[in-house]
Amino acid sequence: MISNFRPNIFLPSRAFGVAMEFKQCIVVREDLKLSAGKLAVQVAHAAVLALERADKSMTSSWKSEGQKKVVLKVPGVQDLFRLREEAERAGLPSALVADAGLTEIPPGTITALGIGPAPIKQMDRITGKLSLL
Repeated sequence: MISNFRPNIFLPSRAFGVAMEFKQCIVVREDLKLSAGKLAVQVAHAAVLALERADKSMTSSWKSEGQKKVVLKVPGVQDLFRLREEAERAGLPSALVADAGLTEIPPGTITALGIGPAPIKQMDRITGKLSLL
């Protein structure tokens, strides 16, 4: 028996009727045809890398709202580079993921882009026309 075990229970603010104002978007390439497991790992890398570049006060607000994340898709790598440029111009935290190449794809392959967390309205100006994965 673990004597000091306390389960991590997270109840986001929206459970109390608070409107969400922030989100994080993770954008992945459709053309790579990654396995479900590999795709999940790339999405996780993008989320963490972008979060590390975000303003701490914005991160705190995003966390208190339930850490909304949306995973979107683009046809190829050029789309990721274009979106990253747009995010940088808008002052949004972003990070590209380059795979180590140990399993399914060659080393250095750009697989995903994390943007945010940031205000939903700003995010939608950049990612609003993309399709969900």
